[in-house]
Amino acid sequence: MTSLPLLTLMMVVPLVGAVVVAALPSGAARHARQIALGASLVTLALGVAAWVAFDSGSDAMFQLTETHSWIPQFGVSYALGVDGIALALIVMAVILTPVCLLAAWNDVDEAETGRLKRYFALMLVLEAFMVGVFAATDVFLFYVFFEAMLIPVYFLIGFYGGPQRQYAAVKFLLFSLAGGLIMLVAVIALYIAGPGGQDGFLVEKLIGNVDGSPVALRWMFVGFFIAFAVKAPMWPVHTWLPDAATEARPATAVLLVGVLDKVGTYGMIRFCLQLFPEASKWATPVVLTLAVISVIYGALLAIGQTDMMRLIAFTSISHFGFIVLGIFAMTSVGGAGSTLYMINHGFSTAGLFLIAGFLVTRHGSKRIPDYGGWQRVTPVLAGTFLVAGLSSLALPGLSSFVSEFLVLQGTFMRYKVAAVIATLGIVLAALYILLMYQRLMTGPKPAFAEGAAPRDLNRREKWVVAPIIASFVVLGFYPKPVLDLLNPAVDRTMQIVGVTDPAPTVAAPGSSK
Repeated sequence: MTSLPLLTLMMVVPLVGAVVVAALPSGAARHARQIALGASLVTLALGVAAWVAFDSGSDAMFQLTETHSWIPQFGVSYALGVDGIALALIVMAVILTPVCLLAAWNDVDEAETGRLKRYFALMLVLEAFMVGVFAATDVFLFYVFFEAMLIPVYFLIGFYGGPQRQYAAVKFLLFSLAGGLIMLVAVIALYIAGPGGQDGFLVEKLIGNVDGSPVALRWMFVGFFIAFAVKAPMWPVHTWLPDAATEARPATAVLLVGVLDKVGTYGMIRFCLQLFPEASKWATPVVLTLAVISVIYGALLAIGQTDMMRLIAFTSISHFGFIVLGIFAMTSVGGAGSTLYMINHGFSTAGLFLIAGFLVTRHGSKRIPDYGGWQRVTPVLAGTFLVAGLSSLALPGLSSFVSEFLVLQGTFMRYKVAAVIATLGIVLAALYILLMYQRLMTGPKPAFAEGAAPRDLNRREKWVVAPIIASFVVLGFYPKPVLDLLNPAVDRTMQIVGVTDPAPTVAAPGSSK
């Protein structure tokens, strides 16, 4: 344990870095990238310190806690703390941020000093809010961070994205605001139905103390769930994601899809299941149906895409369907698989988006038919793209396999039909990944003008790719340290919901049946 306010420091450092970057004079604006990278690395060091200080054997619901009265008249506190799930997501965020900053090194021309400073400052602000939203243990504080994240993402897409950036940014904002406003109504209702008092929004005090009729509790559940389903994103409220991910810069898309969208699935665990256990059970059949549809729908649409960024976005809709499936299977195996899937999906999506971005930078096109034979020209780029794709389709030995297997096993324990149908998503994943690789990388060597052949990955780009590829292998062969962190929080959630794993249906050896 430590007396340092690590969670607060993990927000303050990037915010201070953002202020320093934004305040740089024009003559020193070229240093914005180095300052931003330095601030993110300090934040990463604090994240490692938080991981070391966390005691996975503790019975406390939250650790590294900080609680200060904020708006006492409304029962709002500045309350931070983490369980294993929140800590794992924060560490993933602080790992991916410096990786994305390094990948975005040349996204903005150095001569455009104002745009350069704003771009890297917004990335740091986004990092601070990502830490805050996972660390908040006060429902109202969570809502503040939940909405505040929209601001940097909106500007990162709207100012620095592709040709349709303004349309994509506004669509993202409208969907997110609509979900957030619905959740705000549920937050207010939760305060009225909760124990009230000075700390009336603290998650620990609300668990088991939300009074109301079953109908009222179900409506509150629906208010939270809609907001999280939009963020997740789940079918049918997913349509903002393909546009946002396609028009955003690859580094922004990674933080959006790999980290921010996990707020949706994290919120389902932290708020939907833990605050409204009976309503969660009531809604499970509908949620599982939506999750299975998301798995199949996202995979089928990914197969038909000709824009590689849009294809990757649709794969994420399918993967989020698996995550939600594991959460609402309400088994320890499914819960462990879904929480691990959040981490693995963050890294595999980062690999696909960033390496695809390197490819687009070299050729200037996102259209898959404009490529072919590139493994003969850029073998390292092609090889890393293949590994990222194989991780995404859950090849045994790579990270996503473990989490996907656990999700399907945990779901099959209680909901066999849903698990069997969702298994089709694995087959479709092999199709959309391998067909994309075949069209991009295989075939005859493309013809380029003399001296115009694209270069392979440079040193900076290899530093970007290396930790991502390493995560695939490490989490694929040895996920135990992460699962040891996640399992206590998963088991505690099951206890709060009041469910246990189904008894085995196989007869014991020697029995008469």
